Amino acid sequence: MDRPPAAAPDDPLANPTRARLFALLDELKRPASAHELAASLGLHRTGVRVHLERLELARLVERRRAPQPRGRPRDAWSISPAAEPGGERPDAYAELAGWLAGAIPAGAGRLREMETAGRSVGRRLAAGGDLALPLEHRIQAVLAALGFQPRVHREDAGAVRFELRNCPYRDAARANQPAICTLHRGLTQGLLDTLQPNARLRAFVPRDPERAGCLIDIEQPPAARP
Repeated sequence: MDRPPAAAPDDPLANPTRARLFALLDELKRPASAHELAASLGLHRTGVRVHLERLELARLVERRRAPQPRGRPRDAWSISPAAEPGGERPDAYAELAGWLAGAIPAGAGRLREMETAGRSVGRRLAAGGDLALPLEHRIQAVLAALGFQPRVHREDAGAVRFELRNCPYRDAARANQPAICTLHRGLTQGLLDTLQPNARLRAFVPRDPERAGCLIDIEQPPAARP
């Protein structure tokens, strides 16, 4: 998501370390441990955890427990689906503009190329990280970092629905919704390509970008179901 304007003194992001942590999670667009975040920023893990807990209280980040092959589970930190940095709905127009620069095909109306480009972006966003989290939590983390404010609904044992409560690309979607939504559909499929290749994008339902409410339905293969 785009960076919020200068934070007010009482804003949790007014603290430079917390602002750096939030920016790093936004850049990673995946869950990360306090150890990884501390190492990336050259900070002590204990201090980083204190700042993350402050951001958690402000509903800017959230944590989940990530099982480990050996030892105790670790906390996995990511952008909260309810995050409103600076008190505003998330916006990602500038980020989208960069993607579109490399995604718009030479010929007009070539939506297939848009979806292919979005798929490539999704694969890049899903790459990296060593935290063993369920598919729905990984996807939710990416969507939250992008500013969609996703809400998860488990449909049945193998299906999960993401309701997107904000459209961070609403300005671009007003100008060309078919292209923007096709790019986003490709991005979602790219996430699945990397995170769970056998999962199926069962439905992708765009809605009015001003009112949001787009739906993403994913069906997992039996072996990967919780």
